[in-house]
Amino acid sequence: MKERTAGKKASKKKIILIIIAVILIALICGWYAFCVWMYNSNISISADSYEPLMLRVEDFEGLECREYSFPSDKGQMLAGYLYSSGEDQHGIVVLAHGFGGGGHNSYMDCADYFASHGYYVFAYDATAMDKSEGESLGGVPQGVIDLDHAISFVEASDEIPDLPIVLFGHSWGAYCVSAVLTYHPEVKAVIECCGFNRSSDMFESGGKDQAGGVIYAMTPFIRLHEFIKFGRYATNTAMDGFDSTGAAVMIVHSADDGVIGIEYGLDKYYEKYRDDSRFTFMRFEDKGHNTILNDPDNTYAEEFDVPFGEWYESLGYDPGEDRERFIREKAEYINEHLDHYRWSHRLDEDLFDTFLEFYEGNI
Repeated sequence: MKERTAGKKASKKKIILIIIAVILIALICGWYAFCVWMYNSNISISADSYEPLMLRVEDFEGLECREYSFPSDKGQMLAGYLYSSGEDQHGIVVLAHGFGGGGHNSYMDCADYFASHGYYVFAYDATAMDKSEGESLGGVPQGVIDLDHAISFVEASDEIPDLPIVLFGHSWGAYCVSAVLTYHPEVKAVIECCGFNRSSDMFESGGKDQAGGVIYAMTPFIRLHEFIKFGRYATNTAMDGFDSTGAAVMIVHSADDGVIGIEYGLDKYYEKYRDDSRFTFMRFEDKGHNTILNDPDNTYAEEFDVPFGEWYESLGYDPGEDRERFIREKAEYINEHLDHYRWSHRLDEDLFDTFLEFYEGNI
């Protein structure tokens, strides 16, 4: 009798443990599914540049652009652009754009600067951005994949001269130009602005304000999702790239960066590489994230915002209720009032002079 009772108790305990295990598995799977949904909603997107604010080749004196098309990993064709100005180029800058604002267009002023100082500039639109194919980006590591293919295209093209290659990237592009060094150790120099070390850092840093501490419980599942989808590209970090090459590296970041915290980029790199002569660090205190490349004394954006704000306040309807009308009339207002030349020339040329000197010393 005692043995039978003990057996029943053991059986009941086993059932309870199984139930608990099933509940825990269900909760973990549900949390994973939620994390993936949040990631895809914010990262796995397609995006086009906002047409009324797009930069135009004709606003840069002497700038020329040839368009190309090249395949990325799944056969999707990416739009590439070779910028030049004059002759006697002695290097090629491959430019990786940031996230969320469409393709490379908003960095055309950067391309113009390097092109007018002796470099070809090869820029491209990442998967599902502007003219490039793809239903959606898929995830942060896709940027490294696309850049890997872009560099290989430049190196293999008979139409592009065989010159030393250097890289330039901002934000997501900064992570990409760093991590891609694992696959292209031949690159001579890299300038990364406002970057981060791990692919999951972009989601984590950008989500802290909305999710608070919960974001740290999401990050392990985001990393698992990226690994399942992208394999080695997801585990490859910026530091892995740095350690795979002898390229000179310049790290640029601002302490007040509210998009990619400096602790994800420059501070982390400085701790490891501050005594390495290959590395140059430029730390700012108040240049932000999207404005770090702009001349702090150029006030055109603020000048334009004042009358635009007055126009917005004068609307005789609620933009939220009549969204289509607002989108149409906003575009009409910008097209009528924006000084495209001034809008296109807000670059911090003193900063870019430093970038140029860095490249010149390392090719």
